[in-house]
Amino acid sequence: MTVYIIILIIAYAIGSVNFSVIFSKKFAGFDVREKGSGNAGTTNVLRSVGKGAAALTLICDILKGVIAISIAIIIGNIAKDSNKELLVQIAGIAVVVGHTFPIFFGFKGGKGVATSLGILLMSNWQIGLICLVFALVLMILTRMVSLGSCAVAVLFPVLTLFINDNYTVLTEGKSGNTYFIYSVILAIIVLFNHRTNIKRMLNGEENKLGEKVK
Repeated sequence: MTVYIIILIIAYAIGSVNFSVIFSKKFAGFDVREKGSGNAGTTNVLRSVGKGAAALTLICDILKGVIAISIAIIIGNIAKDSNKELLVQIAGIAVVVGHTFPIFFGFKGGKGVATSLGILLMSNWQIGLICLVFALVLMILTRMVSLGSCAVAVLFPVLTLFINDNYTVLTEGKSGNTYFIYSVILAIIVLFNHRTNIKRMLNGEENKLGEKVK
């Protein structure tokens, strides 16, 4: 039990390092949560600070997911009696929760999309790439980052039902279904974080890239 708690704490702490706030203060002198949409994420950094800060934020947020999963894999290899799939899943969920409710930044964070991408790529690179391409196509066609993010959140659980290969951690004899509940939890978190975006999309009022925030 101790090893699972350790992973949870480490992953949550990693997720709680909010790079959008750090970079907006460093490069622009303000907290990005006080500008634009008020969200501590890459899109708001792009609109409020600029492309350079947004690119750095995106990369660092993706790396949070990569690092959290990597640590879970390493600890799983050390703790021989542990359930390695469960360690990876705890790390994935905890790092996104940390990103959303960061203890170091007043529990007001981002929506967890970039961090989730890092998690997906580390959990199963094939699923990660499919989700990335799908999201990019939707974003290019609609200019709505939120639509691509929400669509991928739904796509991830569906893919775990059909793809059984290329999981970084999967006990021999098990299928990708082992990751289904995990993927559903991540999807719920991301969709919950986009609840206001979903409402605006349904009303035809969602902000698009290149437009001023409504």
